Amino acid sequence: MDYVLALDQGTTSSRSIVFDETGKIVGVGQKEFTQHFPRPGWVDHDPEEIWESQLATVRSAIDAAGIAVSDLRAIGITNQRETTVLWERKSGKAIAPAIVWQDRRTAEVCDRLRADGYAELIRKRTGLEVDPYFSGTKVAWLLDHIPDARSRAEAGELCFGTIDSWLLFRLTGGAVHATDPSNASRTMLYDIHRGVWDSELCALLGVPEALLPEVRSSSEVYGDAAVDPLRGTPIAGIAGDQQAALFGQCCFERGLAKNTYGTGCFLLVNTGTEPVESQHRLLTTVAWRRGDRTEYALEGSVFVGGAVVQWLRDGLGVIEHAAEIEALAASVPSSDGVVLVPAFAGLGTPYWDPYARGSMFGITRGTTRAHVARAALESIALQVDDLVTAIEQDAGFKLRELRVDGGATENDLLMQLQADILGIPVVRPAQTESTAFGAAALAGLAVGVWDSPEGIAMLGGEETIFEPGAGDAVEGLRAGWKKAVERSKGWEDR
Repeated sequence: MDYVLALDQGTTSSRSIVFDETGKIVGVGQKEFTQHFPRPGWVDHDPEEIWESQLATVRSAIDAAGIAVSDLRAIGITNQRETTVLWERKSGKAIAPAIVWQDRRTAEVCDRLRADGYAELIRKRTGLEVDPYFSGTKVAWLLDHIPDARSRAEAGELCFGTIDSWLLFRLTGGAVHATDPSNASRTMLYDIHRGVWDSELCALLGVPEALLPEVRSSSEVYGDAAVDPLRGTPIAGIAGDQQAALFGQCCFERGLAKNTYGTGCFLLVNTGTEPVESQHRLLTTVAWRRGDRTEYALEGSVFVGGAVVQWLRDGLGVIEHAAEIEALAASVPSSDGVVLVPAFAGLGTPYWDPYARGSMFGITRGTTRAHVARAALESIALQVDDLVTAIEQDAGFKLRELRVDGGATENDLLMQLQADILGIPVVRPAQTESTAFGAAALAGLAVGVWDSPEGIAMLGGEETIFEPGAGDAVEGLRAGWKKAVERSKGWEDR
């Protein structure tokens, strides 16, 4: 039996999952790590804590699988995207906290770029909106706020990377500083049409090219691990978490779409080998590159999806455990007019408003915590509805179904709400660890565990399908949502 290890480095926890050659999970390790909020709108991680937590989960997963490290054919990496790390090339040590994708500290820089007329140039070349979400302005901020960082970067002493590059560098003992196109395409520095770092954009954002990782295929052997317990195991696949989930959901054909319900919600549709330019403020992004073939996707991004449930638990104490929200929300037939807009980190697609803030409308004396819980679930489904509407308008076709994955998909009420609101079937696979499996699949293909994507598609088990039902209230939900969103925009002073 062949085994592949996926390193799934997420926003709130690091995980490692061992898959066997049938696609079955045989071992899992998971460890949460600290979230730092030094100022309103700022979010940091400790890169060293991420590294240590990831290594700890590797040991747990291998032990749980009951296998030897020598049984592993390959390692695949998937990661929270856009989160930005700066480290010393010689020592491999991070020189500052990582700036997390949710962080909004560079909003004013992005305002200036738009005011100076650069938004169209950036969108044409990178497929991205000008937004603090992406890595480019985060790198520049670090270089401008860490003593001597800019001069050291220009001298080639420092490395920049998203989390995949950071883990790869550390795993290989500093031998490999690289990334894949799916992660590179999230920086505002990468030309997705030519497949290269863009010198003009690097100069515009103030990022020395000496900092940047080499961009290689999403499915190839990058190098061998040089640290225990993985020493000698090839690292053979890399993809950003959402692109990995698209691959793991077997969306290999143009028109197939998936939505991942994690901290945020990220909906991607495969658009084939030609990038589709969005007219509705979606992102045009690289899905993956295998060999010389690059495939693209349209993406809609919701910044706060499942995290709204975490907020109800940790911030408000409405529930004690995340799993309680389904029964609580189901205890009332509707949210009774309550609308929650979870714009805690601004609004993503299609609004792109970093100054929006979370809000709740329609509260009356009769509002209970059950109504708030149901409004929270509806907020997730309604944000995804915004994404689907934009994607269908840009792509020029209607989605036949929506494939789903992520922790929140275990909530049957949310999945049924989603199907009702979208009016199409929502398909939950038997294997819901799509992100980790996508990374494993890319790695396994590179070393011959699987022969082709078609062979991977045959590994799936029984699916659960949520058919759209009572849709009479949908238009009312949509109308209330749009009104609430408009009133949430621009809340924070510029």
